[in-house]
Amino acid sequence: MKTSDTDILIIPGWSGSGPDHWQSRWVTKLSTARLVEQEDWYKPSRPVWAERIIHAVRASTRPVVLVAHSAGVSAVAHAAEHLKPGEVAGAFLVAPASERAKAAVPGMATDFIPHRRELLPFRSVLIASTDDPYCTLQEAQELAEVWGAEFVDAGESGHINAESGHGPWPDGLLRFAGFLRSLTAVPQR
Repeated sequence: MKTSDTDILIIPGWSGSGPDHWQSRWVTKLSTARLVEQEDWYKPSRPVWAERIIHAVRASTRPVVLVAHSAGVSAVAHAAEHLKPGEVAGAFLVAPASERAKAAVPGMATDFIPHRRELLPFRSVLIASTDDPYCTLQEAQELAEVWGAEFVDAGESGHINAESGHGPWPDGLLRFAGFLRSLTAVPQR
């Protein structure tokens, strides 16, 4: 599958993705990518964020690939229980937030923790780092296992955001391209 064959839905976490964040850069670089806007980036609401994702998926006209970061990963997991099989071709999940995030940044992930712990109804890959201040590597590995996601250890990469030096994140873009190629084309919607 190529980017031109998909609707790429970018799902930021708490506070959104600033202009230097790799997600913001991908929105401008990838012609079929669009941001899933949330009502309030600083007060995550599980039902509201999940509903926005579901609406964006159902408004798409091509196979959907989700690209989520931090609390956006949790929002995808919670939205997944309301998605029908085949509505999403795959999910590229990066640096999930966990109990650590809940403790470190009040309001960041409180409505999403604990995570939904069921198999995702679509193919996914979860990328996490060994020194993420918002999620331990072990927690990320456990999430990947219960979600049925391929797990990728990104080494010492912090929260894989602009603050940790991952503005353009070319390695991530290459990995995303590989993930897209691995997805089986699904019929047009």
